Amino acid sequence: MKTMIQTQEQWEQDMGRKILSHTQDTLYFDFPYLSLPLHALVFQSHEQVETLATDGQSLFYAPKKMISLFQNNPSYLNRAFLHSIFHCLFSHLWIRQQRNETVWNIACDIAVEYTIDHLQKTSTKRILSLTRKQVYSQLEEEKVPIAAASIYQWLYTQKNLAQLQAEFYTDDHHAWPKEENAQVKSGTPALQQAWQNMARQTSMEQKRQGQDQEDGQQIAISQMKVQKNQKNYREFLQKFAILKEEVQLDLDDFDLNAYAYGLQLYENMPLIEPLETKEVKKIREFVIVLDTSYSTSGTLIKRFLEETFTILSSTQSFFQKTKIYILQCDDQIQKVDVVHSQEEMERLLQDFEVIGQGNTDFRPAFAYVEQLLHEQTLKEVSGLLYFTDGKGKYPQRRPSYPCAFLFLEAYDEKQVPPWAIALRLDQQDLERKSI
Repeated sequence: MKTMIQTQEQWEQDMGRKILSHTQDTLYFDFPYLSLPLHALVFQSHEQVETLATDGQSLFYAPKKMISLFQNNPSYLNRAFLHSIFHCLFSHLWIRQQRNETVWNIACDIAVEYTIDHLQKTSTKRILSLTRKQVYSQLEEEKVPIAAASIYQWLYTQKNLAQLQAEFYTDDHHAWPKEENAQVKSGTPALQQAWQNMARQTSMEQKRQGQDQEDGQQIAISQMKVQKNQKNYREFLQKFAILKEEVQLDLDDFDLNAYAYGLQLYENMPLIEPLETKEVKKIREFVIVLDTSYSTSGTLIKRFLEETFTILSSTQSFFQKTKIYILQCDDQIQKVDVVHSQEEMERLLQDFEVIGQGNTDFRPAFAYVEQLLHEQTLKEVSGLLYFTDGKGKYPQRRPSYPCAFLFLEAYDEKQVPPWAIALRLDQQDLERKSI
């Protein structure tokens, strides 16, 4: 029987794959709930990679460097592997949008390294440098949520970006989809959804195993949930639309050719009459509550209101008779505006001023809407949107209409009532007018 002799290159590639498989096993021993994501990437050799790199589908490695790293610093290899996995679970590869790429990469690395450093497991534990200790302490003191988008904003207040880039660099980000071809490279939309599904399953698996959540586990699961809840606001708002019948020509439900032929053959007698009405999804009575407490930015409040009205008007979400209430509320109702048309909306935005700056209490707004319903001033509320930082008192009773709380930062899910929808918006997107 003839023995197959490997070339040096083949041997190195084979050893690289075996090392990565060993790394998988090592990490699985400490993080059994991560089994699915740990085995989700296909190993692929790539000589230009410094440590590891991923595009969400493959894990790229340079065989010679992989062997050297395993011989000299296996703990670093464990961290690098897990680091790349967390980038995928947190959707870092796909949510940069128009952010500065360099600053975004640093923010993502800090978010992941902070998470790993708080896991306190043998396979990934390391001594923290003075720089890391200072960064972590500053993030905690300034109450910056541990998520890439929040850290990205925080980085613009720092002057040592080059030092932070060098300190937190772990894997190569060059394989991440670029903004200009993010819709085609590596099947991004489906791939991102696959990782979001894995993130959800990972969270469920951790709960199923009944392990006590350490700080790092809580931080990781929190970031997975953040990506799940950061949805497209335009699509979200459409969920509040209701089916109503408006009198208008419905060209979708009759044969236009037959109609025209009848007019031609019988002059004023068409073969079929078009339906005069059709059902359309539009918003008739709607309530928008703006949290004007001291902890909410007035600029962002106005931007949110502008974007909400832009989406409503651009999607033709107005009835011929529309009533939209805009409430400004901190711990009490401060101001009420009602708009019935796009023209009234535009006039409101021109002179809009934020009134409030007290504490936060969500209950007065709901009580006010219930009063309007009782008086029949409002009869058919399609939904209520509450734009807030989330730091307030929620009502205990479920309202008779759909309700959503829209947050700009991390929030305590346990405090949000089970009957309410929770959606986290991206502050950077809101400032860029692109939610």
